Amino acid sequence: MGKIIYVTGGARSGKSSFAEKKVFQLNKEKIYVATAISFDEEMKERVRLHKIQRGENWITIEAYKNLYKILEEYKELNGVVLLDCLTNLVTNIMIMDRDINWDKITQNIVKEIEEEIENEVQKLIDFIKNSSLDMVVVSNEVGMGLVPPYALGRYFRDIGGRINQLVAKECHEAYLIVSGLELKLK
Repeated sequence: MGKIIYVTGGARSGKSSFAEKKVFQLNKEKIYVATAISFDEEMKERVRLHKIQRGENWITIEAYKNLYKILEEYKELNGVVLLDCLTNLVTNIMIMDRDINWDKITQNIVKEIEEEIENEVQKLIDFIKNSSLDMVVVSNEVGMGLVPPYALGRYFRDIGGRINQLVAKECHEAYLIVSGLELKLK
């Protein structure tokens, strides 16, 4: 039965570095699931630097949906998945392949999108819990800042916050990272 470790914090808090240390401590085959999409040169450079930091001994998967199906190939591996990051997954499912005016969206459509994201994440959690894989999930804490002044930002904050709560509830360990310091929550 797979173990889930949840790591959250603000931007540049050190959460990804902390999560990588957790992965190394588990001493298993390492699988990195990158949910970010490289749209520009700055993001491509970030991805390149992350790959160098991790080293070569990682299986890398670049995806943000159907992760439980993609990871099926590795379910018998004595491995650990580093999902970095959950909030990118939420963002991508919210906006990719959709032509939505978020200022005029109906609450029914917002609810359908959130249910799609929740379904994706719950299937991944269920898959991990029923496999030999462990998983470390990195996510941005979205509830400690200002209320976004635009609709898409508010919908993202609300959905991201509820998805963070889902993973935190389901995980075996949880950590909050602030200024490179960890606080064990669970």
